[in-house]
Amino acid sequence: MGAVAEAIRGKLEAAFSPSRLELADDSDRHHGHAGHSGAGESHFTLRIEAEAFAGKARVMRQRMVMKVLADELAGPVHALSIVATAPGEA
Repeated sequence: MGAVAEAIRGKLEAAFSPSRLELADDSDRHHGHAGHSGAGESHFTLRIEAEAFAGKARVMRQRMVMKVLADELAGPVHALSIVATAPGEA
């Protein structure tokens, strides 16, 4: 796992204390697409489960994650697919 992924993981763990956190670097699948520099760590898929998302709408959950990762999204991360759930949700 690279430096960007480690930073993302660290920030999410600190902000949400997730019971589940899966982060996949999908950069290789975006070769030739906008935002793909060839260096990697530009496109990610995130699955996160945390109590902080309980009772929140899907869009609010995504905004919560994006706020925590604002620096990464303004810089090296071009795309982030987010699935954020509360414990017990499918």
